[in-house]
Amino acid sequence: MSSELTSKVDKEARKRAATVLRDKFLNLIEQLKKGEPLIMEIPMRTLSNAIYDEKRKLLLLGEKKLKRNFLDLNEARRFMQTALMASIIYDALVNDEYPTIRDLYYRGKHSLVLKSIDGKIISSENTWDEQKESDSVIVDIEVFTSLLREEMLILSKEKGKVVGNLRIRSGNDIIDLSKTGHGAYAIEPTPDLIDFIDVDAEFVLVVEKDAVFQQLHRAGFWKQYKSILITSAGQPDRATRRFVRRLNEELKLPVYILTDADPYGWYIFSVFRIGSISLSYESERLATPDAKFLGVSMSDIFGNAKKKPYLSDIERKNYIIKAKEADIKRAEEIKNYEWFKTKAWQEEINTFLQKKAKLEIEAMASKGLKFLAFQYIPEKIANKDYIS
Repeated sequence: MSSELTSKVDKEARKRAATVLRDKFLNLIEQLKKGEPLIMEIPMRTLSNAIYDEKRKLLLLGEKKLKRNFLDLNEARRFMQTALMASIIYDALVNDEYPTIRDLYYRGKHSLVLKSIDGKIISSENTWDEQKESDSVIVDIEVFTSLLREEMLILSKEKGKVVGNLRIRSGNDIIDLSKTGHGAYAIEPTPDLIDFIDVDAEFVLVVEKDAVFQQLHRAGFWKQYKSILITSAGQPDRATRRFVRRLNEELKLPVYILTDADPYGWYIFSVFRIGSISLSYESERLATPDAKFLGVSMSDIFGNAKKKPYLSDIERKNYIIKAKEADIKRAEEIKNYEWFKTKAWQEEINTFLQKKAKLEIEAMASKGLKFLAFQYIPEKIANKDYIS
C-alpha cells in the first residue's frame, strides 16, 4: 500500500504495535540464548480467573497464568501456533496491510509434512484445522502482549452504527455524523484511531435493536433531545463497546442502554457496563461502568409500588411474550452473577421469574413511535427511572 494513502494515525499505530509485538517475542529468543527452556506465560482466560471488581464496577482478568512450554508435548503445538500467528500479524503491520481475522486464518493454514529419506510421508499435521482455532490463538496473543487486535490493525466485520451531532476524523477525512441522511455511520473496527473533533450532545442512547434505532433516527429523536444515537444490533461487538466507552470517558456524556425486557437484554447491558466473561481481559478499555439500564424494565410492564406501568391490561395481554425454559434458565444464571446482586436487579429478575413473561422494545414502539421517542425514553431519563 502506498505510504501516501496511509494516514499518520495508522502509521503511528502500526509502529507502536509492531514494536510491542517484536519486543515481546524477542524475549523468547533471549530465553534460548541463556539456555533456558522456551516458556510463554499467558493469563488464564477462564471463568475461574474472571474477577468482578465491585469498586471499579468492572469484570477483570485475575492473576492466574498458564505456562506454555515449547518442550512439553501437550503445549508444543499451541506454542508454535502462537509464534506463527504473531509472525503473520507482524509482517502485516510492517507491510502496511489490513488483514481480517479470516485472512489470518488462511495465511497461516498449511500442513507440516514429515518425510522419510526415501520420500514417504511419515506424518502430516495442519497448523490449524478450523478458524475458531486460529481465532483463539489471536486472543492468546492479545492477552500475552496486552495489545487488542484493533490496535494491531486487524479488521473485523462492522456491526454498530451511530448518528448524531458529532464530527470525527477517520483516517485523513473529517466526517459529520449528523449528515448521513436516513442511514448512519458504521462504527469502524479500529475506533481508537478516530479523533473526536466536536460534539453537541447531552447524552448517548444505545439501542439493542437495529430496527428500533432506525425508527428513532427517522423520527428525529437525536435532534430533538441532543443525543448520540447508537445501535449494537444485538450482542455488541468490541468496536461499538470501545466507541461508547470513549464517548463517556473522553466527552463525559452519560450513557443509557435500551434493550428488550429479558435475560439476554440484561446481559447485553452488562457487557456494555462491566464487560463480558469471555473477554474480561479487555474490560478496562471496553466497558463503561457508568452506563445506566434505561429499560425496557419489568416495572415498565407491570408497575410497582413507586410507579404505574406504561402498558394497560389489554396492551400487556397483546404484547408480552411467555418466557421459554431457556429464558428462565438464563435468568437464574444471571441472578447469581455478582454484578446482578444489587437490590434493583434482584427485584427485576425475581419479577421476571414470577411472571414468566418478557417484552421486546418493539412493543413500546407499537404503542406509537411518538410514544417511544417523545414520551417513554425522555420521561425515563428525566425521572432517573433507570438501573445502574
